Amino acid sequence: MKRALRALLPESLIARYHFLLAHLGALAYRNPSHRLFVIAITGTKGKSTTAELVRSVLAGAGHTVALASTIRFAVGERSEPNLFKMTMPGRFFLQKFLRQALNAGATHAVIEMTSEGAKQFRHAGIELDALVFTNLQREHLESHGGFENYLKAKLSLARALERSPKRPRIIVANADDPHGKDFLAAAVEVKAPFSLKDAEPYRADEHSARFVWRRGALIDVPLPGLFNLENALAAVALGDALGVPVAVMQKALARVRGVPGRAERVEAGQPFTVVVDYAHTPDSLRALFAAFKPQGEHKLICVIGSTGGGRDTWKRPEMGAIADSYCDTVFLTDEDPYDEDPRAIVNAVAKGFMRGSPRIVMDRREAIAAALAEAKAGDAVLITGKGTDPFIMRAKGAKEPWSDRRVVQEELQKLGYH
Repeated sequence: MKRALRALLPESLIARYHFLLAHLGALAYRNPSHRLFVIAITGTKGKSTTAELVRSVLAGAGHTVALASTIRFAVGERSEPNLFKMTMPGRFFLQKFLRQALNAGATHAVIEMTSEGAKQFRHAGIELDALVFTNLQREHLESHGGFENYLKAKLSLARALERSPKRPRIIVANADDPHGKDFLAAAVEVKAPFSLKDAEPYRADEHSARFVWRRGALIDVPLPGLFNLENALAAVALGDALGVPVAVMQKALARVRGVPGRAERVEAGQPFTVVVDYAHTPDSLRALFAAFKPQGEHKLICVIGSTGGGRDTWKRPEMGAIADSYCDTVFLTDEDPYDEDPRAIVNAVAKGFMRGSPRIVMDRREAIAAALAEAKAGDAVLITGKGTDPFIMRAKGAKEPWSDRRVVQEELQKLGYH
């Protein structure tokens, strides 16, 4: 029914419907964002991890923080997984969540915001105090009708910050990204750019990221890769703009113990590395592979899917080419085909391989099991594309319950690791 209505109704009418619905939600729950310090996190990559790091910084400063992200919904120490298969659920969900958070004593709220959510005005009626921009890469191009519209959807969050009655309003943006300047052009009181230049000297490897904040304090974050160093920089730049002492941020970030589904290690006593990650864009895949590429004769064994069915078809061969250049062995498998033929998706990814040939194993569990069985001591097995996603999305809206982490644990147990 929903799909039929969307096909029949003009886009402008659908947009007005979502806009009205969002404001009705704010009215129904008595504008909870007015009494919370609300921070939005947006960008193509790193949103969920940055949201977690911002939450850690604020909690370290003594605040009770609510968090709404792709991974979970949390208030203080209470947390539940996000099972909606969407970052910003509709039907008044965010307004209800903020009201519950306020009633539970929260003072701050960190909300991961997407271009799809912005397109449907799910941020409308939420009064922002700050916006953090991580980066912008090509994604959701078919849904938005091109990159410019995708950028416009992201920038609509900056416009929402400009319209907010809160003072002072803060924008934090990645100055190393070509579009950081677009966000920093927002008419707000506080502008806080961050750059890798602020972190020199820095080091990032498969275990942690360490940097010197603006040639001052040493900050060590136990998260792997340069991408997590950039996420930590965003959190520190916001904390600095809010007046959080550097010593507090040092302690808060040092206590972070990983983010579910984001470069998440799975340990069962095996002599090789196993990592589950959400990477589903070319840049994310490249960054993950670079972070975990083993030294010497050890192998990098990768399990990749592609994009979800019916979207971002342009990047499928590109992702195949990246896997081909970094990985010693690649298993191509099913991910989220929706209404598209999963074999056709995998074949499109396979077209990017020039150096070697991938192993196509359509059953995702079987692909994971084969990758783990292939691994020897010192190797690294990277399983990408799902992260904490709770379902594999099938045709006609069917959902297959799923957890990459759980499947990895079960298959490692079959191999004798506990």
